[in-house]
Amino acid sequence: ENIRGRDVFLIQSTFPPTENMMELLLMVDAAKRASARRIIAVIPYFGFARQDRKDRPRISIAAKLMADLLTTAGVTRIITMDIHADQIQGFFNVPVDNIFASKIFVPYIESLNSPNLMVASPDAGGTRRAASYAKMLNTVFSICHKQRSKPNAIEQMLLIGDVKDKDVILIDDMIDTAGTITKAGQLIKDSGARSVRAVATHPIFSGSAMERIENSVFDEVIVTDTIPLNQEKDLRKFTVLSVADIFAEVIEHVHNYKEISSLFYK
Repeated sequence: ENIRGRDVFLIQSTFPPTENMMELLLMVDAAKRASARRIIAVIPYFGFARQDRKDRPRISIAAKLMADLLTTAGVTRIITMDIHADQIQGFFNVPVDNIFASKIFVPYIESLNSPNLMVASPDAGGTRRAASYAKMLNTVFSICHKQRSKPNAIEQMLLIGDVKDKDVILIDDMIDTAGTITKAGQLIKDSGARSVRAVATHPIFSGSAMERIENSVFDEVIVTDTIPLNQEKDLRKFTVLSVADIFAEVIEHVHNYKEISSLFYK
């Protein structure tokens, strides 16, 4: 189909395997060579985002490399959701629209009608996110502080805040191995919480993450479909909310040069 002079929106999450990123790059290149007017990469889950700085010797800054690859291939705009670190937007020399999943999660959490609702962050890095959700839900928040002995291994975890008899919502941008969030959930439950739910935008679920969640104290794990769940696993604890409507709305606004800030919760 002829795309000369058209706005082309390429929708592709870049979760493992890395072929997903390679396919996206090839599609961008194909659109550029077919004389598309604008090439917008819609990346619901932006992979490699956690490698956003050189925090120890002799490692790559993969998030910057991904940004360079996309812009070199010919992308003129990026639309993504809950990118791991806000500063990654500065790695690009093209506009980046970072949509907040709170637009989807907040109405669902409100529909639970929990009388003693409380928001919690599984680590200190998510404090700002937890505070933002707490403000939108008109409640308070607590923090789990963790100390790591090595990557993906937690040595100690402490709870800051009183969760006794509360219906706690643990908020995070992603669940990878599920080690941190399940340990935080157990700590909150042991501290007297009435119920514990986990909310995460990106269900990466590497290794034995789903088994950890299945055996966890969580009453429910609420995620989006930025990454598809393994349908062969036990999904009884999971609630999957679709990001399709919000992305469709953003695409329509970008195509017609409308402002999109009104679509965001902050």
